[in-house]
Parts: sequence; structure tokens; C-alpha cells
Amino acid sequence: MLELKLPNIAVLNDVHLKVPLRIFTQDGKLITEFGEMHRIPVTLDQIPKQIIDATLATEDQRFYSHPGVDIIGLTRATIVLALTGKKLQGGSTITMQVARNFFLSRQKTYYRKIKEILLALEIDRELSKDKILELYFNKIFYGYRAYGIAAAAEVYYGKQLDQLNLPEIAMLVGLPKAPSVLNPIDHPKAAIIRRNHVLERLRDVGYIDQATYNLSIEAPLTAKYHELTPSVKAPYAAEMARQAVVAQLGESVYDQGLDVYTTIQSKNQTIANFSLEKNLLAYDQRHGYRGPVGNLGQIDLNDLKTYVTQLNQFPTINDLNPALIINIDDATASALLKSGTIISIPWENMRWARQQIMHNDQEYLGAKPSKPADVLKSGDVVYVQQKLGQTWALSQIPQAESALIALNPNNGAILALCGGFNFYHSNFNRAIQALRQPGSAFKPFIYSAALEKGFTLATVINDAPVVMSDTGANMLWRPENDTQKFYGPTRLRVALRKSRNLVSIRLLQLIGIPYAIDYVTRFGFPLEQMPTTLSLALGTATLTPLQMATAYAVFANGGYKINPYLIDHITNNQGQVIYQANPAIVPKDIINNNGDYFELKHNQAPMMMPAQNDTARIQTYAQRVITPQNAYLMTSAMKDVIARGTARASLILHRSDLAGKTGTTNQKMDGWFCGFNSNLVAVTWIGFDQPRSLYEYAAKSVLPTWIDFMKYALKGSSLASMPEPDGIVSARINKKTGLLTNATDSDAIFELFRKQHVPKQSNHTPTLEENSEEMGNNGLY
Repeated sequence: MLELKLPNIAVLNDVHLKVPLRIFTQDGKLITEFGEMHRIPVTLDQIPKQIIDATLATEDQRFYSHPGVDIIGLTRATIVLALTGKKLQGGSTITMQVARNFFLSRQKTYYRKIKEILLALEIDRELSKDKILELYFNKIFYGYRAYGIAAAAEVYYGKQLDQLNLPEIAMLVGLPKAPSVLNPIDHPKAAIIRRNHVLERLRDVGYIDQATYNLSIEAPLTAKYHELTPSVKAPYAAEMARQAVVAQLGESVYDQGLDVYTTIQSKNQTIANFSLEKNLLAYDQRHGYRGPVGNLGQIDLNDLKTYVTQLNQFPTINDLNPALIINIDDATASALLKSGTIISIPWENMRWARQQIMHNDQEYLGAKPSKPADVLKSGDVVYVQQKLGQTWALSQIPQAESALIALNPNNGAILALCGGFNFYHSNFNRAIQALRQPGSAFKPFIYSAALEKGFTLATVINDAPVVMSDTGANMLWRPENDTQKFYGPTRLRVALRKSRNLVSIRLLQLIGIPYAIDYVTRFGFPLEQMPTTLSLALGTATLTPLQMATAYAVFANGGYKINPYLIDHITNNQGQVIYQANPAIVPKDIINNNGDYFELKHNQAPMMMPAQNDTARIQTYAQRVITPQNAYLMTSAMKDVIARGTARASLILHRSDLAGKTGTTNQKMDGWFCGFNSNLVAVTWIGFDQPRSLYEYAAKSVLPTWIDFMKYALKGSSLASMPEPDGIVSARINKKTGLLTNATDSDAIFELFRKQHVPKQSNHTPTLEENSEEMGNNGLY
């Protein structure tokens, strides 16, 4: 005799539905979800009455009157089975389906059916009818990873429940019977028959009239697969959040219904996406057309459906669509899209496409084309992009890559992050993983170290040739400025503004490499990533955009080291907060103007999930690592980079609170711009994953990305500059010597100094012994 051990149905009072891990922006917009099941839990009062009516009419007409088992329906099904040997009528009630889906296997046996009946009777005694119906609508499988009616509405129609019309409702209600063979995507004919059966039941029971039925059964099939459409595109940040949550909470997070709220701001992320994609495509087009991605041979215009199938082999990347060239004339090219639409590409939108020629790893451009046939031929598979004016343009997937990261310098919150052109094309996150040389973007840290040693922005250093053995390979090193010219005595402010390499090298030589390396680690740079040669002055350390943004935040916030973080808080499936970040913040109201700072431990890694305080949320404060005077002077110098230096294209933003530094590495393999005001730090990078020359300086290759981002990110915000701290004075100096002068001097300008470092009027030449001590403030170095 079989022993029927029934599970405890009391668990249904507090059921745990498998709900995916969802990632949101700071302002509550969905980025993505992770998990095998797509489910959106809803309460019964959120489900439209027509869905409930259709379900009851089709699945269980006597639901509200039977005790969990419909004796009439079950008896009728049993008689039919006995007479025909076939299961032609269903006898399962909604309650029995709930019992089966929560407690039993899918194996069809008489033993399982008996347990199903007994469980249904017990469930009906324990739970209200409305609770049972709610469990049904949230648990049942509708096909295509959709569990629950709300998820099914999204998957098949891209709609919320209250947006569905009657034929769509009937289609969804009919699916649970056999979602694999009745779904409208794979089996449209069977799906329509099933839909019309649901409509017939609605009519027969009296929920709809004959006219509504007649109209509904004629409705066309509109269902199609709708991928999860995020409100905000931030896949690199979402993957970072996923990894952090799994690392902290384990692999079980994928079905617990956790909602992870990141620090990403939807406005800033959207702007970052637009800025990076726009300018990476613009860079790519400046460097020529590499040709089609394929060719399908001679085109048969009478068989375009075949080509649509072949086009589906080519992915759509961002807003770049694969297209097949089917005809060319003197002014346009006609192309077929994956959707089956035929578009026209005007000559104006392809005339950029000079052939890119690579020879001996050198890039050249071919002759300018004069007509479409110089660029395209029939059968070519190319990428096209729709412009704002609705016209189509020839494009191509960029070979170069780019990254952008934006931080709040006052608490470390990551506000926007792009790790590349397209995550699904390449999921390598260049914002946090790409170790690249920052070039001249590293110079501000060497200058900051020099200011701490007693140098000033008026200190004059000779921009003259140097030859030294510095490579460690017994070879002479002859560094040059990018202009291959020498400019003689140069003030530090001017040298930073014009990015003079030889001044930076001599400055590092004067302050000493060991001191400089120890000093720059205050900004969070790992000690082991710092070269121990004079090339450090030219930015030959390998660093990530995140590390650079973290370091520049020290200048932006007045001297404090913040730790970047991505996850703000996490809620469970009951909406309760189970994690809340408590980042160390810059103490704006208690700025320590005496310049004291704390030493940071080397290799302090950024924390995507900073520790929370389990008791009272005691606010912690960031550590000061450079003096406010140093930060103020360096910010002033970097404002000059924008006002009159290599980043003067940024003047188009018409803001006086912006500071930053360009960075172009040797052979132009990397381009950087790191810029900020007191509320926002943004770092942009461009380069090839397999390093080769970009053939452009950063001011052209990557600064436009930063400008576009800041233009909209700061739109409507007030100016935000660090207030002048105590101990800063302005003095009149001679712009050639850097020494104090009077008002009658035609070369007089004003410069900012720490009070104790104002230069004297007489010249001063340091002795060799002084190179290891605090340097003087006067004369030519």
C-alpha cells in the first residue's frame, strides 16, 4: 500500500517565488535582470478583471464554488478517459494546478494525481480563493522564460497588464495548457485556435457578447518576442553590480527577488552612452572605411526574404544595423534591412568613406570617393545608422575602443560608467580593467608633489634637451616635447598648461623619484604600478580610468581620498533594505585648513559595496591626503589647461569652474582627458585593445567625448569651484623669471602662492644638496 506523505501547505502563506536579481539606477530605473526565470510578482488587485474572467471561464468555471476539486469536471474527464482511452478533457482545477506547480513533479502518474487532489482540498481549506488565484497568476509558466501573467505580457507583447486588449488577454490565458506548442511565436496557427477557444468560453459564459467575440476572433496575431527592454543602458555597470552581489551574498541571489540599486544616475548614464558612441564613431570615420563585413553575391530582387534570413547572421550593435546593398545609382544606394525594409542611403551620408589602407602597420587613406559606386557594390553587407533627420548613413563598427567614468568626488559614488562601445560585442570593461598609460594626464600628480616640496607655479625650469640612461637597458633616452621643439625657461603653470615633457622630467629629477612615488600613492595609485624611472613624469605607469578618476577626485574635493563605490542599497522581495552603503564622505563643514593629512595604506582597492553599519549609521569621513592649498593651486593650474591650454576646446561649455588635463601617450597609442569641478569628476579614454597609434592627440580624439558629456551632465547646475583656503596669497611676478616685480614691469602678471612660498626678488640657484631637501622658490632650475 502506498503511503501518501503530503507536504506542509502552510508554506503557501509566505511563499518564496523565484524572482530574478534586478539591477536599477539610483533613481529607480531598470538596467537589467539576471536569472533563469523572468517573473514580475503582482497582487490580485493589479490583474485586470478581463484576465481573471478569461482564466476562470477557460480553466475553472466553478472555481469560487468548489472545494478545490471540481467533482463534476473530474467525473466527466474520467468517463471520457474510460470510454476512449484518451485524455480529451481536463479535470484539473486552478487549485490543483497550484498544488502541482508548487509541490509536485511533472511526471504524469495516477499516484501523483491522487496527491494533487488531496493537496488541492487542503489548500482550499487553508487559503482564501483570492490568495489561490493570486498564486496561480504568479507561478504558472507561459513559455519563453516567462513565469506569471505579468512577465508573459512583457515577453509576448511588451506591455503591462493594464495595456492588453481582449485578443491579447485571450492569447495569454490560453498558454498555460501547453506553452511549448501553443505559443504564438513558434506555432501561430495553434495559438490562434487556442485564443479563439478562450474567446468562445468568454462568450458562452456570458462575459462578452457575440459582437465582441466576432470582432476579437478576427484580430491579427501581434505577439512577438520582446527582449527585456531596460529603461537605462548600463550593461558594464550591471555586470559589476552582479559580480559584487554574488561575491558578498552567494550564487543563490539569482532567484531571491533582490533589487540592487546602484549609484548610477540615469540622466548621466544616458549622456555618457551618447557621448562615447557619437565620438567613437566620429573618430572611426576620420580614419577611413574598411569595407563591407560580407558580400552575398549577385542579388535576386524577387527573393529578398532569403536575404533577410542571411542578414540575421549579422548582429545589430547599438544603433548600427546590418544592411544588404541591393542597388546603386549616381546619387544613392538602396539597402535591405533585417526587418525587410528597403532604405535609401544618400551620397552625402557616405562620402566620408575614403578607403583605409594599412601597410607595414601604418595607416593611410585612399583617394576621396566621388560617387556611391566608389564605395559600395551590389551584394555588400554593411552597417548603417539612422540620423536625427531620419536619413540613413553608411557606418561601421569602430575598431578603436573607449571608456568613460564619472564620479561624485565628495563620496565616491559612480554616477555613469561605459566600459566600451558595446557590451555584447565586447564585455571587457575598459573603465575598470584596461591598464593603460595615462601620458600627460599623470603630470598633475608630479606637479602636486613638487608644490608640497616647496616649488611654486611660478618656479622656472629650463625646457631644454636632456639625454640620460633611464630605460634600464643601457640605452640613452632622449625625451622630446610633442612639438619636437624646446622652449627654454618655463614657469610650471605654463609647462602644465602646454604639457611640456622636458619640464616635467627635470621637475621629477629635482624632487626625486622615491619621494614622488611615495607621494602619488596618496591618490590611491598602487605602488607596484609605478615605474621607478624618470619616465614616470610622462605617465608611463599603467592605470585604469577608474584609478585616474579616483585620483582626480582628490583635486576636485579639496584634498581628500574617496573610495569609489557602485551599490547604494539592496532590498529583498518584501521591499526591506538588507544592505545600505555607508561611504566615507568629504567633511565639507569641517575642512582642515592646516594641511594635516593621514597616510593611506598602499593598494587600497575600490569597494563596489562599501561596508554598512549594522547599528546606528555613524557617518565616516574621507581621509585628507594633500593640503587644501595644494589642491587649490593645482586646480587653478588645470583651469588654465582649459582656458588657454591643450583643452581650450572646452571653452565652448562657457563654464569657469572646470579644470582638467589631456593625456596623449607615446606614438599616440592612448588618448585621455580627466576633468572636473567640485561636484563631478569625469575621465574619458580612447585607444585600441591591441595598442597601436590613434594618429591623433587627445584634444582631438577623446576631449570631444568629455565635452559632450559635461555639456549635458552639468546643464542647469550652478558653478562649483573649491573655495580659496587660508594661506593662499596673490603676488605680482615677472612672467619670464617667476620672481616678484612691481607694477611698472611690462611683463608683470599675478600668480597664486602658499603664503610661506612667495618668491623673493633675488635669484637663487639650488645646490645639489638641496635636491634632497625642501626646494627653494626662486631662479632657474
